[in-house]
Amino acid sequence: MNQDKKNQVNPKQRSAFKRIEKMHPIRMLLYLSMVGIGVLFFILVIAFVRTGGFPEGLSELPKFFSVSTVLLLFSSYTISRVPRLYKKEKLRKMARYLSATLFLGLLFIGAQLLGWNELARTGIYFTGKTSGTYLYLISALHILHLTGGIIFLSFMVFKTIYVNSDSVRSLVFIRDPFRRLQLSMLNSYWHFMDFLWLGLYFVLMFSV
Repeated sequence: MNQDKKNQVNPKQRSAFKRIEKMHPIRMLLYLSMVGIGVLFFILVIAFVRTGGFPEGLSELPKFFSVSTVLLLFSSYTISRVPRLYKKEKLRKMARYLSATLFLGLLFIGAQLLGWNELARTGIYFTGKTSGTYLYLISALHILHLTGGIIFLSFMVFKTIYVNSDSVRSLVFIRDPFRRLQLSMLNSYWHFMDFLWLGLYFVLMFSV
């Protein structure tokens, strides 16, 4: 009798299983890729710490790393407005917020590259001390993964501007469940990359 009770699935577990079963395969793939990315960066941070943390000669994080963090936080705000605007069918305003997010994302990459320049000026190079190599690698891999989001974000910006020029195309765009899914996934991925970098930034900052 006790064994039967142990084998029973409680309502909460059953509800969780149902949500997973109903989840779109593409969304599931996105979540799995996010888990994989998280594990990758966790391993890199552990390797960075085990090699001794910040190289000698570097007393603080590059200032442009801090600037890039602020830019990415602003981009998280701008993209968070997009789903509501989509529901309200305000495509013109939605296109502006998507464009602002894209612009902030590109500025983030530019600030990161300027941060690399700061590192180089202090004598820390990619091919130098192992901990310095990991510092460049963590930043570069984050840029690489964010670039994937930027590419899709660029597509959504041009798509939204294009359909907004015609009332019929706008109506189809707004009623298309796949577009809603795409925007939701873009929103989730962008927030993930934002908070991933924020976590990395604080870990690196306290490793100085």
